[in-house]
This record gives sequence, C-alpha cells and structure tokens, in this order.
Amino acid sequence: MTAVAGPDEDGDRRNVSDAAGVVALGACVTWSLITGTVHDGRPEGVLLAVLAVAAGHAAGRICGALLPVAAPVAGALAGLGLAVVLPHLSREPQVFAPLGHAGATAALLTLSAGAACCASWTATSRTLRLALRALAAGAAVTAAVLGSVTGFVACLAVLLCSLASGRVRHRGAGIVSLALAAALTTGLTWAIAARAVPDGLLVSLEVRLTPHRIELWRDALRMARRDTGLGVGPGRFAELSTTATGTAPSDGKPHSAVLQQAAEQGVVGVALLAVAFCWVLYTLWRSPRPTPVALTAGAALTALAAIATVGNALSFTTVSAGAGLLLGLATARPLADEPSQPTTDLRPYGDRLTP
Repeated sequence: MTAVAGPDEDGDRRNVSDAAGVVALGACVTWSLITGTVHDGRPEGVLLAVLAVAAGHAAGRICGALLPVAAPVAGALAGLGLAVVLPHLSREPQVFAPLGHAGATAALLTLSAGAACCASWTATSRTLRLALRALAAGAAVTAAVLGSVTGFVACLAVLLCSLASGRVRHRGAGIVSLALAAALTTGLTWAIAARAVPDGLLVSLEVRLTPHRIELWRDALRMARRDTGLGVGPGRFAELSTTATGTAPSDGKPHSAVLQQAAEQGVVGVALLAVAFCWVLYTLWRSPRPTPVALTAGAALTALAAIATVGNALSFTTVSAGAGLLLGLATARPLADEPSQPTTDLRPYGDRLTP
C-alpha cells in the first residue's frame, strides 16, 4: 500500500503540517507563560507536556522512516510494559489511583493498540499482520485484567476502527468523524460539569465517574466563569479548588484536560487545546502514509483525547510522549517505498488497496 502523492507534493505537505505544528505548540507554550506571569502560576507542567509531545513526534518521524514496521511494534510493546508497571512507580496514595493512574494506564494501552494496528497495515506478511492485530487485542485483554473498563473499550474501539479503515475511500471523511467524536465527548463533559444533562442521566454518570471527580469539574467550571479570559493561572487549581483543598491527600488536578485549561488558562487556553488537536488530525490527513495507517493513528489519538477529557492522562509525561511518538510514526515517510501487499490478499478500493 503506497501513498498517491509524489515527492514534491509530499514535501509541500510536510512543510505545511510541520509549520502548523510549530505555530500550534508554540502558541500553547506562549499563552501558558503569559497566564502564568499574570497570575503567578506555574506553567512548567504545560511546558513539559509540549516538550514531550514534540520529542515523541520527532522520534516517531525518525524511527518510522527507518523501521516502519519494527518501530511501532517496539512502541506497542513498550506501552504495554509501562501500563503494567506504571501503577507501581508512584508513591501516591491508592485512593487516587482510579482518578489518575487508571487514566494513564488506559491511555498507554490505547496508544499501544494503535501502534500495533498501524504496524499491521505496513507489514507484508499475512501471518505477521494477524499477529500484530492479536497484539492489539492483547492490549484490550490487558486492560480488562487490570480492571480498566475505559482502556478495554478504547482498545477495542481502536482495533475495530483500524479494521474498518481499510474500506474507507477518502480519509477526509474519517478525519471529520474523529473530530466530531472528540467534540461530542468534550461537550458531554462540559454539560455534566454545568448540570446541563437530564437528572436521570446525571445520576447514572455520577456513579460511573464518581461524585468526587464531578465536584472537581464543577470547581474548574466555576473558576473558568470567574476569569474567562486568562483563567486563574497554570498550576493554581489545587490552591483554589474547595474540593481539592478539602480532601487530604489530593493530587490537585481537576481530572479533565479541557476543564483544567478553562480554569487555569481561560477560553483562549481551551481554544489552543482545540487547535493542537486539530493540528494532529490535519497532520494525519496530510500524511504520506496509507489511509488505514493515518486513520488508525487518528482513532487511537481521538480515544486518548476522550480519556483525557474525563481523566488525568495528559499529566503523565509518558502518555504525552507516547501520543507524539504515535503521531510521528503515522506521518513518517519510509526511506524505502512501502511494498505492496500480495494481490491474493488485497483488492483495489478507491485510491488504496484494502483486504
């Protein structure tokens, strides 16, 4: 399976998407420094997350160009290993594991499933492709064994989306669908925090999400309404949240990326977070890799965005770096042309070969 763009067009794609990425990530860093200066905040967490994404993306582009199959397989195995070991790396009280480390575990397993599925679309052997999809299924099983319902659902969704992506004629429709899914998840989270959902549904969601988490969301929403423009400053949620300060011990996080941005960096921070995610989807849309690879990575990163919307996954550097790595792998152009799959295993569909 090969991309249809020629070398010149591929170079233009890279230049545009890379420039957009520099602008998007640079704006996130600049705004965090501005809001941190105005409110005496601590933007180090944002800076570290952006650095992790950038470093992971660069590493993914390099490794994906050199080893288009082996690199994502290694990333998938590394993610699985970290997901199993991660809960034991922290000395935080276990009472907060469901809010923090459970989200990180689900995120790492989701990224692992996405990397394995991306590798399966690049492999030329039917046996190897089946083995790599089995590895992705293994990530879902691992999530179930670890008790991560979110991780199990996310890994299964990524695997199913990857299988379906081979029959997509134009990747633009898939990218738009992923953007709509992310927007829907964000809107639902915001509606829950604002009590804008029916009482019956709200009660059901509170049981699954826990009342403590929802109270943290409502604290974040109150801060956002108090200072819509600049927020309260990066890293200051723990100081001003009555729920966080009234619970000992506390990790001081609202456990929702979008609500944390709204509380600490205002509406501009939320807009920049949305711009960064749109850049991810735009980069995948312009990727020289085959459509199934781009859409599989997009599904995994959209699932990660959904997990981060209702959890604290992006506070872990390993998750941010893993997201950048998967994006880099899915947008790298191998130094050698990607070989076509055996004709007995594929049939033409649109501008791609599909199983």
